[in-house]
Amino acid sequence: MTATATTTPGEVLAPRTVSVARGYRFELVKLLAQWRVRILIGLCWIGPAVTVVVASGQSTLPADTLFGRQMHATGWAGALVVLSFAGSWFFPLLTSVVAGDVFSSEDRLGTWRHLLVAVRSPRRIFIAKSLASLTILLMCVPGLAVSGIVGGLVVGSRPLAGLDGHPLSPGDAAGHLLLAWLCVLAPILAFAAIGLLASVIFGRSPFGLLVPAFGGLGMQLASQVLPMPAAVRVALPSFAFLSWNGLFTSPPQLGSLIAGIAVSLAWAVTATALAYLIFMRRDFTSLANDGSVRRAITSGILPLLAVWALSAGVLAAATGATGSGIEAGKLQRSLATSFAYLYVVQSQELYHLTYTAPQLRTTAACTKGSDLVDQEGPGNDWRCTVTWRLPGVSNAIGQAVYQLDVSANGRYVADGDGPNQVNGYFVLHAPYGDAPNPLWQFDGLVDLLAPA
Repeated sequence: MTATATTTPGEVLAPRTVSVARGYRFELVKLLAQWRVRILIGLCWIGPAVTVVVASGQSTLPADTLFGRQMHATGWAGALVVLSFAGSWFFPLLTSVVAGDVFSSEDRLGTWRHLLVAVRSPRRIFIAKSLASLTILLMCVPGLAVSGIVGGLVVGSRPLAGLDGHPLSPGDAAGHLLLAWLCVLAPILAFAAIGLLASVIFGRSPFGLLVPAFGGLGMQLASQVLPMPAAVRVALPSFAFLSWNGLFTSPPQLGSLIAGIAVSLAWAVTATALAYLIFMRRDFTSLANDGSVRRAITSGILPLLAVWALSAGVLAAATGATGSGIEAGKLQRSLATSFAYLYVVQSQELYHLTYTAPQLRTTAACTKGSDLVDQEGPGNDWRCTVTWRLPGVSNAIGQAVYQLDVSANGRYVADGDGPNQVNGYFVLHAPYGDAPNPLWQFDGLVDLLAPA
């Protein structure tokens, strides 16, 4: 005997809605069926390892990228170069491909009515598409991290010099690297949410696909070129792609890192809420939804600008950071600390001396341009004189000169300008053979939100 469902005359069966789980699986399969998404996932899992191994074997290193000049010394530097490059250029592009087209594709194909008939819930559709996009991102980001680490381990797991010169053991470098990858998840969520918002607003127009990529590029260029106060700069979600740099100093520069993560989460929540509200109110009967410039401004740009302004105001009030965040005092302390640690490394390589950084009592004096120029802000016209004292030797005082190129985000490159025996040459002639001179050129970092 088998039971059969019967209905009485005039009875109407209630339509069944599709669960979020089933809608999520359907949307995920749709995304994975796209060739560009599959290629992107494959590149994320393979590309970084190949790049690190190949670049580490070249005679010319990417010295303009953070940790790039250490790629011959340790494989952990190569893994950090992957993270640095991805934060500057790749992550906004990744979110554009994954999240910026997830709603627009239905407008271009004209499949909204079929999807609504099948699911019968715009809210479930929005949740399913958002979760599917997030899943693809979570497939790509760990791939970048793991692939970069594997490539670095192939090159060699040796100690890494931090951004203040202090040595990091392979275990410490690995821990800091994994924590840095966790920190960049917040700005990735922010740009993914911006992609969802653009995809909802612009419909079948290609602008939804371009907004996260060009928005990230615009934020990077604006933060590097325009003269912004430190609080305004940190309030951009793109800054959080760089704030992990503070993990590689001792003690860690956590102020800018925590602020960048909090700001990114605020952008992510706001953009997602706006996308949800606009999606729930849209007219699905229109087959020619090309978006509206007015709606893009009033419902997208203006609310996000308000979040930016509010975040900047809160940061300025909490930290007192009203200027550029780059002052002579900060540079002098950072440069003196980095030089002391690296001088210890050089002394061990050349003379097998066992100094410690505090024993050197290193100080620095920095000036920017001429006396008529304000002694603060980014630029390549900072000139510093470092002074140190050899322990146990009376009147043994050394001095070295550096030219500093300071970026608006607080990172600087110190280029040795003499004396030759200290920082004048790229290579040291040690007793065991030639070795890179750690004092010739090195990177440093200034915390923009720290007090002067």
